[in-house]
Amino acid sequence: MLYLLSLLGNDFLPFRLFDYVTFRAGGAALTAFLIVILLGGRTARWLRRLNVRTSERLEGLVPAEFIDKEKSRTPCMGGILMIGGILISACFWNVMSSPISILLVVSTFAFALVGFYDDYRKVVYKDRDGLPGRYKLLCQIVIAGLGVWALFLMPEVGPYMDDFMVPFFKDPVLICTPWTVLVAVGTVVATSNAVNLTDGKDGLATGCTIFCTLTYAAFAYLMGHAVFANYLKVPFIPGAGEGMVFAAAVCGGCIGFLWHNCHPASMFMGDTGSLALGGAVGFLAVLVRQEVLLILVGGVFVMEAGSVMLQVPYFKLTGKRIFPCTPIHHTFERRGWTETQIVVRFWILSGVFALIALATLKLR
Repeated sequence: MLYLLSLLGNDFLPFRLFDYVTFRAGGAALTAFLIVILLGGRTARWLRRLNVRTSERLEGLVPAEFIDKEKSRTPCMGGILMIGGILISACFWNVMSSPISILLVVSTFAFALVGFYDDYRKVVYKDRDGLPGRYKLLCQIVIAGLGVWALFLMPEVGPYMDDFMVPFFKDPVLICTPWTVLVAVGTVVATSNAVNLTDGKDGLATGCTIFCTLTYAAFAYLMGHAVFANYLKVPFIPGAGEGMVFAAAVCGGCIGFLWHNCHPASMFMGDTGSLALGGAVGFLAVLVRQEVLLILVGGVFVMEAGSVMLQVPYFKLTGKRIFPCTPIHHTFERRGWTETQIVVRFWILSGVFALIALATLKLR
């Protein structure tokens, strides 16, 4: 919306800044940060008054020895504030006439709605399982499928949606519509659930998401710039810079939320926040045609989700466990790592993964 001020640039030169995607990205990050950090205290108190606690969410889902009595009284559903701040900021700073901006905002909001209903059932109806897993997965697939279909229809992105890109290769290794659709939808759904599984320690999912979105913000900026895209031999996607602005809003919202979510957290994001953040990261990866690279960019998320995917079928088949406890951060907790050690070390891993992923831009 603020982009429209650039049209008045001839009358007032500073308004020309709103035409620069980098300036709008900085504004989006700052706006989301301020909304979340300034309203965080009030939101936590409001959720506490509503008795939106995590005790019912934790019981039966987390090993008893990992349930902190103090933490069980911490309000959840803080994702309402974080995602709200992100979407408000994006609507202010993105060019909302751009199909890319609309897709990112609408899809993130849709994932947040699914998470909100899941949280609502858990904390209001005391339903430990919340929204049944099969229905939650179906909703995620529908949202992801509609979003990918919308990308195919966009003249800026559609021509590249058939290309299956792999890191370290300049050209697509495969051009096949059914395959790329399957990978794109699977990427969005898997990332949404992976971030949800990672959200088990104060600030863990939030901090790792910051590194992921910063990485894809860089990809979106470079792919939306004709000169840089040609130099780096990556697809030039007109309008991809809007993905950078949106990613910046996500980063700002996460940093602001981290102020309230760092140990000891005053509130948790809940599924409202984690499903939406994962969906946003997934769609950013699909937008810049770097779904496979997400395995590296989101290495911590892959570790968390992968440990669960390996443990569950193996335990059902053999009655034995590969890991002492999953998601894998609980394994390190059993080995004596403190919560702060787990979170900070996983952040370090996320930063390393992000740097390696950015290096693939030149290693082609």
